[in-house]
Amino acid sequence: MKVLAYKLFRKRKDGTYGPLFINRKQKLVLDVTYNAEDHKTKGYAHRPGWHCCAYPDAPHLSKKDRVWCEVEIDDFTRHMRPANQGGLWYTANKLTILKEIDVKA
Repeated sequence: MKVLAYKLFRKRKDGTYGPLFINRKQKLVLDVTYNAEDHKTKGYAHRPGWHCCAYPDAPHLSKKDRVWCEVEIDDFTRHMRPANQGGLWYTANKLTILKEIDVKA
């Protein structure tokens, strides 16, 4: 089942998007479906999958040089997190970036 979700990305000068922490060199573009990859990274808990939010809100993350995108996810798991971490999260095996959205601080 596909659902709409939101993900915070780094936005590069060339217009591509990139993950915040894991596999930072990956370049992502709109309207392409990406399968999650498993990249164990020293210093980070091993949680494979695309990490997304139910709402464009993640108070614990910096917004500097980052943008929110509306994404479509498929094959996902729900995770309830504290409100100061955005509440409902998803880890998804498939992600498609639909559009960049303007979120007022």
